[in-house]
Amino acid sequence: MFLTKEEEKILAGEEGLAAQKSMEILVALGEIFGAERMIDISSVQVAGVSYHNLGEAGLEFLEDLAKDGKVKVLTTLNPAGMDLENWRNLGIPSDFAEKQERVINAFKKLGIITTCTCTPYLIGNLPRFGEHIAWSESSAVTFANSVLGAKTNKEGGPSALASAITGKTPYYGFHLDKNREPEIVVNVKKEPKSEMEFGALALAIGKMVGKKIPLIKGIKKASVDDLKSFCASFATYSSTIMFHMEGITPNKFKANPKETIEITSKDVEDAIRFLNDEGDVDFVFIGCPHCSLAEIEKISKLLKGKKVKKETWICTARPTKKIADAMGYTKIIEDSGAKFACDTCLAVAPLKGRFKVIATNSAKGCYYGRGSNAFKTKFMTLEKCIEEALK
Repeated sequence: MFLTKEEEKILAGEEGLAAQKSMEILVALGEIFGAERMIDISSVQVAGVSYHNLGEAGLEFLEDLAKDGKVKVLTTLNPAGMDLENWRNLGIPSDFAEKQERVINAFKKLGIITTCTCTPYLIGNLPRFGEHIAWSESSAVTFANSVLGAKTNKEGGPSALASAITGKTPYYGFHLDKNREPEIVVNVKKEPKSEMEFGALALAIGKMVGKKIPLIKGIKKASVDDLKSFCASFATYSSTIMFHMEGITPNKFKANPKETIEITSKDVEDAIRFLNDEGDVDFVFIGCPHCSLAEIEKISKLLKGKKVKKETWICTARPTKKIADAMGYTKIIEDSGAKFACDTCLAVAPLKGRFKVIATNSAKGCYYGRGSNAFKTKFMTLEKCIEEALK
């Protein structure tokens, strides 16, 4: 793989040990995937933030990098294993909290903005169309490639961190226009009407298309929150990180796929049925991916003057919650007994054994609720989730 003189100097250790290790990771990655060269990137989103996933080896790796490493581009973090300020109220053990705080401190020492969110595009890490980036979290990667039209592979935590420290990534995969073309047409016969139905639709499409990039037709409108839900579900249940949605997403393409499939209302209903188990709900979880301000406003209206009877978490990015604080939404929600869980999410928090059946409006949340925490799941709209919390 061709390296510039600047890149060779980094590889030789002239910018420090952390930069050298990072370039070694990227060169190895580039050689594995046949990249001809490196390219500059403008932003990074790093996964592998929860101590629940990192463990001692991951923590040691981060603290080692932080001894002389500094990021060169705008870099934000994926959710951590706990709310960094309110972890006690959410039942997180103190020994776990101590380890998680060390993880965050290492990232902070590297110069990373410790916002801890799976929706970086909602809190200031917003790349423009065509920009090369190095993001990690699957739903954010899919949103960036498909909705924003930025270009990224799905990076692992170490490779994203290496890109942040060097400002580079190997030029392969979804950075190449030829690999971003649609390969199959999906005709949607019934438009989704809620964020839950967008998630169910994405599940149905994802299972049918597998690794093929779909061109989805038949959807006339979709909000940012609808697309956020769609991307999270599509990234979870397909084997690709990009789609085209006719009239909605901005990417241009030359391909005219001959293969066509249909998604009917029965396919969506089957997906909804697949995500619903038997049992009585004891935990209501909203915010996978993290809630937008519009969703928090909606939740506050649904909860105003009422009291929840079940453990209810609203997950969001801390900057979003600060705006909700200023608008009065936070007080309404917390007065109801529901709790904010900033900086974290269902997929990475140590929740196994605490609950039995969760209600959520997230198809991805159902996947991780079942897989990571052995919960049974109830999949419903945001409005129905709040109704469940009030029962």
